[in-house]
Amino acid sequence: MNILKVKDRQELDRRTPTMPWYIEKFINFKLPDLSPSSLLEYVRDYDAFLSWLLAEGLAEGPAIRDVKLDELEKLHMDSIDAFRMFLATRPESSNSRTTISRKLSSLRSLFHYLSQIAEDEEFYPLLKRNVMAKVSVKRTSKPKDTAAKLEGKLLQEQEIEEFIRYINEDYGMEVANNKQASYSYANNRTRDTSIVSLILNSGLRVSELVNMNVDDLDLKKQLLYVYRKGKNDETFKTPVYFRQDALRDMQHYLSLRDSQYKAPKREKALFLAIANGKNEGSRMTKRAIQAMVIKYAKRFGKPYLSVHKLRHSFATDYYLRNDLYKTQEQLGHASPETTQIYAHLTDKTMSEAIDRPKEA
Repeated sequence: MNILKVKDRQELDRRTPTMPWYIEKFINFKLPDLSPSSLLEYVRDYDAFLSWLLAEGLAEGPAIRDVKLDELEKLHMDSIDAFRMFLATRPESSNSRTTISRKLSSLRSLFHYLSQIAEDEEFYPLLKRNVMAKVSVKRTSKPKDTAAKLEGKLLQEQEIEEFIRYINEDYGMEVANNKQASYSYANNRTRDTSIVSLILNSGLRVSELVNMNVDDLDLKKQLLYVYRKGKNDETFKTPVYFRQDALRDMQHYLSLRDSQYKAPKREKALFLAIANGKNEGSRMTKRAIQAMVIKYAKRFGKPYLSVHKLRHSFATDYYLRNDLYKTQEQLGHASPETTQIYAHLTDKTMSEAIDRPKEA
């Protein structure tokens, strides 16, 4: 069972009834094809858009669920441009170009469904006029552009080992005079080391890491079984190999897991934390893992590091030793185009391609 998807499905079920009836209809239409996590993002995007319509007086309301179809039909391109500007400039939230494009794509999907697929009782489209059909959502970045942004912000070959060693040893010396930090470090050093080591030696996503159970780990084969992003089949977990370098760290953590975190037998999660006020360990959250990595990264002198940049660091190193398709498979990318980022990150690959001798 994918824990994060279960939580997102519960949240989706809670929030969908707060939407207008036609959005509920759209969500139900998409439910067989998209994951609860993706649909929850749709609902959040629609919430932001409908709230903006109400605030601007473009819909009467009074609540979000009261926004009418004919109010969507009457929207002009000026309104969509104003919403785009609102997303880009509102001070309480810094939306990147990628985020803005995603939100507009969510709206395009909804308006397309209402105008081209959904019908009323007389077989007419629910939405007679689709203003979003005029909105072009450009691809915000190509693999080469993404690679340029990541340049200098990843761990190189020797730094991968240095960062793992820093978490396991050096960090403790740096916080020795801080009782609270030292106590937390002493309790979680082995777990934290094994998490970072596993990411840097397998390229796992944080969501895949959080969902892992003890039974998903095969130390003899150096193999993990994870729910891959974007796959809705809850009966199948994808096997993912990890490097020998992570094996000792994982073995050490497993030897301490039950005693250190007082894990109840019912708790199957691989990585545990004991929350404040609790006596037993429970599954770590995405936020906890992300905060943990940032804490060590700042002390290590690389404050820009994140869980996802650790994944990128592994992928760049892995690509140097393998080909595009093996890298795509290891990372669980749906498209090889995504994996091309690492070709642009490796000067070695590009220089070899220039002077590669012709085949006979």
